Amino acid sequence: MGSFTTIGGLVTDPLVSDRGWSRTGIGAAVAVNMVLYGAVAPFSAALMDRYGLRRTTSAALALLVACSLFTSFITPSVFWFVLWWGFAVGVGTGSVTMVFGAIVTNRWFRSKIGLATGLLTAASVVGQFATLPLLSVILGRTDWRGPILTGGALAAFALVVVLVGLADSPQSIGTLPYGDDSEPPRTPGTSSEPRADNPFRRTVDALVFCLRDGRFWVLALMFALCGATTNGLMWSHFTPAAHDHGMQVTVASSLLAIIGCANVLGTVAAGWLSDRVQPSLLLAVFFLGRGVSLAALPGLFAGDLHPNLVVFAVVFGMLDVATVPPTLSLCRRYYGRGSALAFGWVSVFHQLGAGTMALAGGVIRQIDGSYTWVWTLGASACVVAALLGASTSRA
Repeated sequence: MGSFTTIGGLVTDPLVSDRGWSRTGIGAAVAVNMVLYGAVAPFSAALMDRYGLRRTTSAALALLVACSLFTSFITPSVFWFVLWWGFAVGVGTGSVTMVFGAIVTNRWFRSKIGLATGLLTAASVVGQFATLPLLSVILGRTDWRGPILTGGALAAFALVVVLVGLADSPQSIGTLPYGDDSEPPRTPGTSSEPRADNPFRRTVDALVFCLRDGRFWVLALMFALCGATTNGLMWSHFTPAAHDHGMQVTVASSLLAIIGCANVLGTVAAGWLSDRVQPSLLLAVFFLGRGVSLAALPGLFAGDLHPNLVVFAVVFGMLDVATVPPTLSLCRRYYGRGSALAFGWVSVFHQLGAGTMALAGGVIRQIDGSYTWVWTLGASACVVAALLGASTSRA
């Protein structure tokens, strides 16, 4: 359901023009959405352990379908936009976030886990960016409601797919995880009984444990800066910034689609490398490269598409979500079987950073009249994240 995470930036200008809402108010809704996108993740992981992937994911998708309708037709003020798009959609998307991929890889793979993580992460990114050209065309032919309703329709389709085809675990269908050479269960479901403990208590206990671990704080701060320089910047502010330079929304969305396509190659490659190279080295290189690309962006913007912007889109796309597989590898190294919940709490900080940058970017744009300082701030944050990533080699 990656398309929901990019719609906020796409409809910002139309909402300002059509409803007269401030960028700060809209940015607040996007910020709440992003924070909940992360905050719900560890609880969702525990719910998936307790009630199953299929039930939890289906409930989240049904919520997204309902919220797309509420946002489109029951938004008399920016308060209601914050309620529906910020809170409710944030909960729905947060329930099927990166933790979903962590649980799937933990259950379904015993070898090539990094590569599997990269593939699943890349799939989510394709949904975030590849649908943008379609959504921008729909926006041009309708109004701000068009992309939101389209996101709801995609959620409805995904809900049908999940109900028909998603299994909770390999054991539930009588097979074994990839790379497991033991004897498969004779009766499907014999080794996939759900946990009986309280999922919320288990999630909070995992947080308490993580907060006492210095390694967790390094990962959390690094991932907060990661979220600020990806979700908080590109998903929320790239399209409005491009519009400030005279670029049409469809062209800006096409650039984001290029980022999404490059993400597939970059994230899969990062997953493959995570099985072979020290995660700390990968994180340092990825963050430094991202920082250089963000620092160069203000000088590349123009009214039309040109080769330098395409090069930026490819480079940034290669590095955009490439940090996820090595970070998840570190979580597995530090926390073993509890890595999904630990990664869920690390993801909370990712979205706190994203929400902070989404809100701060709107405020800076409204005060300064330009996004230049936003990109500079993002580049600086990447340098700090690279130093934190490199420090994990000593953990």
